[in-house]
Amino acid sequence: MPLRLVVADDHPLMLDALQQLFGREPDVELLACCRNGVETLQALQAYQPDVLILDVRMPGQDGLAVLREMRRERCPTRVVLLTAGLEDHEALEAVQLGVQGVVLKEMPSHLLVQCVRTVHAGEQWFERHSGSRALQAILRHQDGLRDVMHLLTPRELEIVRLAARGFGNKRIADTLAVSEGTVKIHMHHIYKKLPIDSRLGLTLYAREKGLV
Repeated sequence: MPLRLVVADDHPLMLDALQQLFGREPDVELLACCRNGVETLQALQAYQPDVLILDVRMPGQDGLAVLREMRRERCPTRVVLLTAGLEDHEALEAVQLGVQGVVLKEMPSHLLVQCVRTVHAGEQWFERHSGSRALQAILRHQDGLRDVMHLLTPRELEIVRLAARGFGNKRIADTLAVSEGTVKIHMHHIYKKLPIDSRLGLTLYAREKGLV
């Protein structure tokens, strides 16, 4: 079975380059080249490809908007972001929306092919040596979240994030629609589970793990 691929980028030269790159791969079937978010979503619905190569910044619906719609529609297509750069908040949202790979446009083309094949095989591919602050944020967030999820409940994790952003117990309680006493109990459990004993320590821990 061929690897069924759709690519989306608003620059014609980039689309031509992608067409040539994957045209040399005998087991890859390039189904569509899209120039904006609307075309991308239409191609996903029409072809249901295995992998989508998606630029973040496109006219109309950008790449993140496409990812949000894919999440809403429960689209099974796996996604590789191909981008000139990402802000930290964009990188973290992309991971939360299910992106399985990120490649910077400055990288050699063979790494994009490698990334697509890795993602198609069901694995993740994030270049650790790109020097990109945003990609490092992705990796830090993933690794940190994985570590903390073994220790904390989802509600405790929410409270850690809010506390690390400077929320007091009352504001956390109001935000989560629980009592202040409940927040204090959760904080007590958090302090017992984590190697910290103060709000400052909690904030530093959360930043180290990439949670805020």
